[in-house]
Amino acid sequence: MLAWALWDCGNTGMNAIVATFVFAVYLTGAVGSDLPGDTSATSWLGRAMTVAGLVVAVLAPVTGVWVQAPRRRRAVLTLLTGTAVLLTASMSLIRDDHRYLWAGLVLLACTAACGDLASVPYNTMLRQLAGPQSSGRVSGLGWAAGYLGSVVLLLLVYVGFVAGDGDTRGLLGLPVADGQNVRAAMLLAAAWFLLFALPLLLTVPPHVPGPDDDDVPPTGVFSAYRKLWSEVVGEWRRDRNIIYYLLASAVFRDGLAGVFAFGAVLGVSVYGISEADVLLFGVSACVVAAVGAVIGGLLDDRVGSKRVIVVSLTAMITVGLTLLSLSGATAFWVCGLLLCLFIGPTQSSARTLMLRMSAAGKEGVAFGLYTTTGRAVAFLAPWLFFMFIDLFGTDRAGMGGLCVVLAVGLLAMLAVRAPHPWSPVSAGADAERQP
Repeated sequence: MLAWALWDCGNTGMNAIVATFVFAVYLTGAVGSDLPGDTSATSWLGRAMTVAGLVVAVLAPVTGVWVQAPRRRRAVLTLLTGTAVLLTASMSLIRDDHRYLWAGLVLLACTAACGDLASVPYNTMLRQLAGPQSSGRVSGLGWAAGYLGSVVLLLLVYVGFVAGDGDTRGLLGLPVADGQNVRAAMLLAAAWFLLFALPLLLTVPPHVPGPDDDDVPPTGVFSAYRKLWSEVVGEWRRDRNIIYYLLASAVFRDGLAGVFAFGAVLGVSVYGISEADVLLFGVSACVVAAVGAVIGGLLDDRVGSKRVIVVSLTAMITVGLTLLSLSGATAFWVCGLLLCLFIGPTQSSARTLMLRMSAAGKEGVAFGLYTTTGRAVAFLAPWLFFMFIDLFGTDRAGMGGLCVVLAVGLLAMLAVRAPHPWSPVSAGADAERQP
């Protein structure tokens, strides 16, 4: 279980450096700052990430079909993890020159796609490592490890590579010319992911052949899609509840992503937080979210995933609406950290509920669809965020748009039937409705 959680620690930490705080900012703020033409580097970044999302949407279901066979899970996870590590290390070659922007965008998009696709075999391993009574705790441990990994790696990069002023930065005294300090940080991020991924890749329990091994999933792309379509149709006819949950979770997970993505923007533009304090808030937010994930995981095994999700979403909507009516840095710190406290349990229990609702042996397909549906509505939170700002003429209203997304996800979640945490319920079995 520890090895499983450590992989999340490495992957989430690397993504925080690559896709959120360091490399993506380096591409748009430095490498592409003098890009010729009317299209900005930020716009190109958005297009690259859109392509990455489409790739994931297309390949995630196929990956899920392939890893139905437990013996393939470690091989697929190793391939995707190794590719992400190599791509991240290659980012150290991207110099501060707009001619390198396209290569940097390709590396960033491919790394993001590998990380998302790797989550499919990674999530399916949860059933190998934890039984129905402990899957909530283990899932919460994984999310907590991911948050803590982000905190530690962000601090290491900030202190060692970024902090300070002048021609050199950080305790290592690396020059900022040609982006050398950022490029060196990419090598650290790659090494970080590799270090924390190895325990799982080397120690995952071997597959013990069973009576179902004769039903070998297809290996070709087209045959995998045919198999996937038959699985979806069969699941729809047998128990449509899983389809309802996939749609509901896609909406509220996009709302959670929107809170993380736009929280810092609101902190600076509306509540007067300085850019330096935003980094401190980000570290604090990850710590609080990790604590929430652990607590939520413990509650999950006692009261059930659905109750944890419903209570957490209700609390987030309440805090978000409260923040709309307040002003000042103190209000942002208090309400922002409360939002993060409930993000962790929601994310952890959403994954656990997907596992409990999936049929034994069908975890790969379930998590492939789980990833795909999440990507399919990824536009929703950003669209409502900016639509509310334009409609009401103030950045503050953006939080209202995020609350709407969370509320829609909450209402959809109320109609989902969820199994008890202690019952080994398969996807087609009767599940007891939780209030």
